[in-house]
Amino acid sequence: MPRHTTFRFCLDPTVEQTVALARHAGAARFAYNQCLRLHLDARERYRARAGHDDDANEDDDADRALVKVPWSRFSLINAFNQWKVSQDAGRRFLVAGSGVAEMEVTGLAWRSEVSAQVSEEAAVDLSRGLAAWTNSRSGKRKGRPVGHPRFKKKNHTTGSFRMRNKTQGNRSSIHIGTGNRPRSVTLPRIGSIRVQEDTRRLRRMIAHGRARILQATITRGARRWWISVTVEAADLHPIAQHPPRLNDNEKGWVGVDRGLHALVVAGTRDGTETLRVQAPKILTTRLRQQRRITRAVSRKKRGSANQRKARTRLARHHLRVRDTRQHFLHQVSNQLVKTHDKLVLEDLNITGIMSNRRLARAVSDGAWGELARQLTYKQHWRNGQVVVADRWFPSSKTCSSCEHVKKVLTLRDRTYTCDRCGLVRDRDLNAAANLAAWAEDHTSTVTDGTGRGEVRDGDRQAAGPDIKVCRRDGTGPHNRVGETSPDDAGTPALAAPAA
Repeated sequence: MPRHTTFRFCLDPTVEQTVALARHAGAARFAYNQCLRLHLDARERYRARAGHDDDANEDDDADRALVKVPWSRFSLINAFNQWKVSQDAGRRFLVAGSGVAEMEVTGLAWRSEVSAQVSEEAAVDLSRGLAAWTNSRSGKRKGRPVGHPRFKKKNHTTGSFRMRNKTQGNRSSIHIGTGNRPRSVTLPRIGSIRVQEDTRRLRRMIAHGRARILQATITRGARRWWISVTVEAADLHPIAQHPPRLNDNEKGWVGVDRGLHALVVAGTRDGTETLRVQAPKILTTRLRQQRRITRAVSRKKRGSANQRKARTRLARHHLRVRDTRQHFLHQVSNQLVKTHDKLVLEDLNITGIMSNRRLARAVSDGAWGELARQLTYKQHWRNGQVVVADRWFPSSKTCSSCEHVKKVLTLRDRTYTCDRCGLVRDRDLNAAANLAAWAEDHTSTVTDGTGRGEVRDGDRQAAGPDIKVCRRDGTGPHNRVGETSPDDAGTPALAAPAA
């Protein structure tokens, strides 16, 4: 079972179940904030101990060694579990008849009302945020700078929590369908909750041993509760996979050009167009309605019930736009991966293009990055190949016939006319043909006879993005004063989280 996929359903809970879901979402937010507070307090103590190096002795060094900063996921889980049963989390005073008062440590009074997995997963999220922050500061993480994790605000309209699936024998803590309620999902400490969509496909995969539930994420938004069930599924049926290419492996590439006028234009090296999809511009068509709803929100009194209702209408509007766009992108990506086993994408600087205020809305509405992500993992499921061309390869300015590079080509030029050979071709189709030619000239595929090929080339981006990257917990060596390493956490790397 090498692939992971997610099934998303809309929940239809009762009033009691809604209260229980909100309680778990609040517990996840509380655990995240408390773990962050414990981490920051430990760092302050570590800085205070390290600030007395001038008059330090062996005893001070031993005291500084006792200051353990929880950083990894296991150390954060253990730190929170120790705190929630301490007197700092809760205590009460009992006065006897004789007038003598005694203190009783209660810990968190509500900890038995929610599942312990909620706080553990919140600690895991904080650990990932701290690791991303330190890796971004040290240069190990590329892309935009990642800020330090911040405390989460209490919000009665949003929130989320995650639960792992624990199996005891043949019984799972998270299962789909119970008895005569096939459209339901059962969660620990909450029970069976009705869902609105059909769960037949997931239930059949689990019943036939072709899927195993790993975890479930429950989110709240737009006055609705959603559940995303992450499963480890078996490979697709051999009929749905691309047959192996044993001969002529360097041929057959199809370039995919993404644009604003035409969302996708796919073509081969000889200029044959295989697919053209016009950009739907989903956000642009509903922008007038969005502005009207936004003005209604601004007119309402802040904090009133009418403002909450108006915000809900605005949130549902954005949800409909997102769902419509996702549905369209899945249709396009499915059509591409089902008909082509070798796809070439261009490495677009989407973040840089978004800085142009004239193009930002159209680029975000096109969702180029989401389309590339779907093509990558879907092609991997079907034993296909996806490569990414060099970012500085001039696919639009190069003639697909004589390879002459045009110096000036504006966005208004929808037809490419070569100044050397006189080729006249659609601009997007010419770019797709150049991408296909680049892949055939810069890549070589080695197959082992099973259909699973390895793309080899001299360019670092030709193999495409790595879809199985795992970042270990911890932060590495010290970078600045006050930062810690996994050794400072005081928890072995292979230790199990406390119950």
